[in-house]
Amino acid sequence: MSTRNLKSLFRPQSIAVVGATTKAKSIGAVVMRNLLKGDFAGPVMPVTSEYASVGGVLAYPDVACLPKAPDLALICTPPATIPTTLRTLGERGTKAACIMTHGLHHAVNDDGSTILEECLAIGRTHDMRILGPNSMGILVPGIGLNASYAHESALPGKLAFVSQSGALCTAVLDWARTKEIGFSHFIHLGDTEGVDFGDVLDYLGSDPSTRAILLYIESIHERRNFMSAARAAARNKPVLAIKAGRSREGARAAASHTGALAGSDLVFDAAMRRAGMLRVQDIEEIFGAVETLARSKPMKGKRLAILTNGGGIGVIAADDLAEMGGELAVLPEEVITKLNAILPPNWSQGNPVDISADADGERYVKALNILSECRAVDAVLVMYAPTAISDPNDVAAAIVKTSKDRPRANVMTCWVGNQAVAHARHLFGGAGLPTYDTPRAAIQAFMHLLEYRKNQELLMEVPASAPTDFVPDTKRARFLIDEAMAKGGGNLNEPEAKAVLEAYGIPTVETHVARTPALAAKIASAMKEAVALKILSPDIMHKSDVGGVMLNLQGPFEVEKAAHAMLARVKTVYPEARIDGFTVQTMARRPGAQELICGVATDPVFGPVVMFGQGGIAVEVIADRAMALPPLNMNLAAELISRTRVSRLLEGYRGRPPANKEAIQLALVQLSQLVVDFPEIVELDINPLFADAQGVLALDARMVVAPAKAGTDRLAIRPYPKELEEWFTMTDGRKTLLRPLRPEDEPNHHVFVSKLTPEDIRFRFFGLVHELPHSEMARLTQIDYDREMAFIGEIELPEGGKETLGVVRTVTDPDNEAAEFAIVVRSDLKGSGLGKRLLVKMIEYCRSRGTRTIVGQVLKDNPRMLGFVKHLGFLPIRTIDGDIVEVELELNKEPPTEPDPTL
Repeated sequence: MSTRNLKSLFRPQSIAVVGATTKAKSIGAVVMRNLLKGDFAGPVMPVTSEYASVGGVLAYPDVACLPKAPDLALICTPPATIPTTLRTLGERGTKAACIMTHGLHHAVNDDGSTILEECLAIGRTHDMRILGPNSMGILVPGIGLNASYAHESALPGKLAFVSQSGALCTAVLDWARTKEIGFSHFIHLGDTEGVDFGDVLDYLGSDPSTRAILLYIESIHERRNFMSAARAAARNKPVLAIKAGRSREGARAAASHTGALAGSDLVFDAAMRRAGMLRVQDIEEIFGAVETLARSKPMKGKRLAILTNGGGIGVIAADDLAEMGGELAVLPEEVITKLNAILPPNWSQGNPVDISADADGERYVKALNILSECRAVDAVLVMYAPTAISDPNDVAAAIVKTSKDRPRANVMTCWVGNQAVAHARHLFGGAGLPTYDTPRAAIQAFMHLLEYRKNQELLMEVPASAPTDFVPDTKRARFLIDEAMAKGGGNLNEPEAKAVLEAYGIPTVETHVARTPALAAKIASAMKEAVALKILSPDIMHKSDVGGVMLNLQGPFEVEKAAHAMLARVKTVYPEARIDGFTVQTMARRPGAQELICGVATDPVFGPVVMFGQGGIAVEVIADRAMALPPLNMNLAAELISRTRVSRLLEGYRGRPPANKEAIQLALVQLSQLVVDFPEIVELDINPLFADAQGVLALDARMVVAPAKAGTDRLAIRPYPKELEEWFTMTDGRKTLLRPLRPEDEPNHHVFVSKLTPEDIRFRFFGLVHELPHSEMARLTQIDYDREMAFIGEIELPEGGKETLGVVRTVTDPDNEAAEFAIVVRSDLKGSGLGKRLLVKMIEYCRSRGTRTIVGQVLKDNPRMLGFVKHLGFLPIRTIDGDIVEVELELNKEPPTEPDPTL
């Protein structure tokens, strides 16, 4: 998947319509009509053997007769004809095709393959990008392109809309035109067999004509490509998505519609958050949200003040805010005092600030200025309901003026009504102030800003270090999992699952296996304290449901008696269950501990996911859970916990001390690392996981394993590639760890940049940079290992801690054709060999990934670097602006063997 040749698809210079016709209401006729009605500047070539011309344009009997190879071919002929057409187009040099025909999945060749499979193979052979099949087409209003059979054209604008549903495309076009909303691109992916969401996100993410990207998603085919592209695009501009299939019924309908599994809605939510995207629920909301993001200032907090001339609409807004999880600002006493001085005595004396139905523009402005200056308020929603004693337009004009005078204030408006407030809304729109028709729409917009800010922070946040460095016993875990796999896979029993958890540092309660009641009694005698007895069976998931759990048993007699009774109960309730014996475990005395559940599941779309929530025997009924994509760090684990209701109980209440949240976060990080390291793990449950001020303790666990390929391809996000770590000895004898960069390295990276000389900085950044802001440093340290790589050289300091000495990085294009490199090593380490080893390591890495070339830019007055890269095989290819030399290394050539200088 890549952006290769997508320019031919979205900005073609010439177009052929294969299957053009004059038959009314046929796809070929509508496509020709739409193309000719637009202002597309290039040639449009109809291909049909039935007519001499279509729409007044000379037609060609087949694609072989075309006077030139079109950049884009629009194909609307029967399935059986399409492979031959594509093959001829590919041989002539066409690089993009949009297949509008449906049914290619079901049309079968004589050899049993489908027409679709044949078409995709032809596309790969000729490096041709295929949109569809079953695509309505493409609209790019900025170049006059309407290559679709849509009933309506699109207005030009800055929004890109990408959809898997053709019916939704036509509905959105109709709706958007009445709202005067324009588009940079309007794309129907169809069945997404060729070009998919990841490809389009990569293209639109760097497209200067696109301000925001709107997606309608039914299913995801390429999880890694989608996540990498979404994260890259969301760093540049807002990306908003509607996901169909929120309910089970909807998910089934979406799956049948697209021919792909729709996946869990909770998991999709987790993916959107991790990618920095904003999820909305319907079409009107998506356009409202993008306008909000475009017009509003970034939110600094979640405390909202409501200023209104009517108590009713203010209360409705406050109710909506509470329902959606927002926070009504608490006004300090000094603010109340200031408001008392300028408002009538009957004002509400709190938030919402009801300033009475007779409020004019002057009163609104005075109150708004006080609220905007209050440090306890992050944003103000100004509301107005029409009255006979106040002019909505005068009030609106006053709000516009004061907002211009106070550009830092975050103000939203809601003029409730219709005809009486229409001009006021127009004033707000012209001034760039966000305005909404109803209280709910305004509050929803405010919550969108908060959610978007939070998701963007997840992209930029510096992860906290784990409270302790845990070193998992991977050999022990591997032995236990391999032992289970040797038996054919399936379930690890409770003791085996706990042993794997212990190998990864998750505390578990002491547990022993007893095959018979007598052995259970003997074990209990040796433990010399109260025990819990549980049935051990690969067929019983919920032991308590079949009477398979007994607690607080004292001594061997009680244990043996309970074991016999348990066996009898289980055989009555579940006679076909296989019984392997019992587990005898120490009775965990943790009064006041919260019962949590942590686990791992495998989503059909996004692969392994980590789950957290409230545990216990009623876990399904309570349904308090949240999901996250591995790998996790401490910050991501904390964010996962915060999305559950039980997180509030973990803060402590009614005399119960807060739980040790760091211990819970660490357990989630350890669980995440476990599933990253062992692809065989399909499911894992820890229920309950006790959590209190002392830490965490796993009382019960189950694990399901199955054969799996080695590696991390099953993960939606590529984890930290620890296998790329290596030790290097510098010329002064110091050992340096060369390893991939991690987000946690940001603090040390700031120190590293601060120790660079002005010349180092000029050679690296081509200018003076005294320090990098957090946002820029976050971009440098939070890398997508699928798209970019950075290796650092790091030493351990005698006084403790670590220090970064140098860094090399590459950013690879989505096609994996070229990687752009940059390198900087501290001046006092020149000649240590560190720079050479870092760059050679990067060259080896890029070559192993199949990257074709590495390119870089070097200042002309940096002869040391120019000589260094020349000896590594780089060649100068051009000069930029007179003082920058671009160098290139072809990776398919053997590296030079001659000695080269040390950097």
